[in-house]
Amino acid sequence: MISRTSWFARFAQHVSHITGRPTAFIFALAVIGVWGITGPIFRFSDTWQLVINTGTTIITFLMVFVIQNTQNRDTAAMHIKIDELIRVTGRARNILIDLEELDDRDLEILRRDFECLAEEERRRAHSSELPRAKVSPRKSARAPRRRRF
Repeated sequence: MISRTSWFARFAQHVSHITGRPTAFIFALAVIGVWGITGPIFRFSDTWQLVINTGTTIITFLMVFVIQNTQNRDTAAMHIKIDELIRVTGRARNILIDLEELDDRDLEILRRDFECLAEEERRRAHSSELPRAKVSPRKSARAPRRRRF
């Protein structure tokens, strides 16, 4: 049942794992710092500016695909897990499985249904005779702030 993932999926997961770390951010910040420091050496020339613009554009363009692949896989896995929870829950409506396949009109109808259910529950909870906890007034441990004008 479990098959091997494609080379791109493995690559995307590896790159996402590496680039999502603080050290990757620090490295990118250092590259920008070195680029900025070299500005006076290259007299802030057009070529100097083109280097950072081209480099960041290429990296951004490629990272979009890597991140999107990883996000798609994570979302698909989450949907499968949620679908399984819906399937095994006795009172859940199995029609909710694979909602991502419905069109926008059908999703809006279901969303309104759930809004109505939530509103009914709020009304029921508000009108119920459940005992409520007594709340004592808060005592502030610090002195009140003075306004500065």
